[in-house]
Amino acid sequence: MSSDTGAEILTLPAPSPDQIYVSISALEGGHLTLPEYLFVTDADPNKRSTVPSLCFLIQHPSTNGSKPTNLVFDLGLKRDFSGYREAQQHHIDQRQPTVVSPDVTESLKNGGLDAESVDVVVVSHLHWDHCGTSSDFKNAEFVVGSGTMHLLRHGGGPLYPAELFNADELPPDRTKELPPVRSEEKKKAYERQTEHRWKELSAFPAVVDFFGDGSVYIVDAPGHLFGHVNILARIAPQKWIYLGGDCCHDPRILYGLKGIALYDDGHGGKRSVHADTGEAEKTIERIKGLLKKGGVREEGGGEVEVEVVVAHDAEWREKNGTKFWPGHL
Repeated sequence: MSSDTGAEILTLPAPSPDQIYVSISALEGGHLTLPEYLFVTDADPNKRSTVPSLCFLIQHPSTNGSKPTNLVFDLGLKRDFSGYREAQQHHIDQRQPTVVSPDVTESLKNGGLDAESVDVVVVSHLHWDHCGTSSDFKNAEFVVGSGTMHLLRHGGGPLYPAELFNADELPPDRTKELPPVRSEEKKKAYERQTEHRWKELSAFPAVVDFFGDGSVYIVDAPGHLFGHVNILARIAPQKWIYLGGDCCHDPRILYGLKGIALYDDGHGGKRSVHADTGEAEKTIERIKGLLKKGGVREEGGGEVEVEVVVAHDAEWREKNGTKFWPGHL
C-alpha cells in the first residue's frame, strides 16, 4: 500500500554496521466472512466479504551459524470450532461461511516446517480469529501485549465479557506479557522482571526492540482490543514491513477512502468494532504515516519503503501468492 497524503517525514532507526535483517513469509490462517456495514462508513448494507486471517512467519537469522529463530505472528482460526465457548460460537455463527484449512500449522508444514519448530508466537490480540490452535506450538514462548492476561481472566467490560475468551487460550507457563505502557509506577515495577523495555520510535509512542538488534519491533497499537500489538520489521536495506493485525479490517481505511463504521451498541449508544474508537483512529493515523510516498527515511540516510499488511486484506492475499511460506515478502 502507498499513499501520497501529507508532508511530514517519519524517521526510522539507521541500520547498524552489522545490521540483522529478517525474512517474513505469509501464512494461511483460515477465512471468515465480514458484513461490510460493521466495519466501514458508506457501506453497502447487504455486502458480505469472505476474507483471510493472515498470519506470518518471521525468521531471525542466527549469528553463530545455528538454526534461525522462528517467530509466528498470529495463529488465525482454530481447526475445531468446538473449542470455542457458547458466546464465541454465537458470534462465529454470524461470520459464516468460514474456512479453517489450511490453518497455520498446515501452512507451516506445507512449506517444510513443523509447529514444534516455532520458537516464539506473538499474538496480536485475543479475538477468536487470531488465537488459532495454540496447543500445536508445544515449544514456543508466547508473547502478548499489556493487559491481555487480565482480559483473558476477567473480560473487558460489558462489550467484551469473559465469556468471549477461553481462559486456557494461552499456555500459562510459557506466556510472557509485555509491561504496562501508560502507568509509570507499574511499568517500572514490571520492567525489573523482564528484559523487554518500551521506547518511542518515530510516530509510535511505545515499541519493544524484541531481539535487541533493531530487526523486529513489537508495536503497542491501542484501540482495537486490550493488549493489541503490531510488528515492524526490517527485511532488507531500506525495506521494512509493518504487520497491522486488526488496526483496521479494511485497507481502504488506511488509504483514507473509508472511515470506521459506528453502529448501535445495544445499550443506547454507538460503538465500533474497536474497544476504543478514538485510540484506534490515532493508531491508524500513525500507520498512515508509513504509507506516505517519500515520507519515511532512516536516520542519516535516504528514503525507505514500508509495506503495510493488515490481517483481513483479501486483495493482498490474492495478489501475493508467492509471498506465502516457503516464499517470502
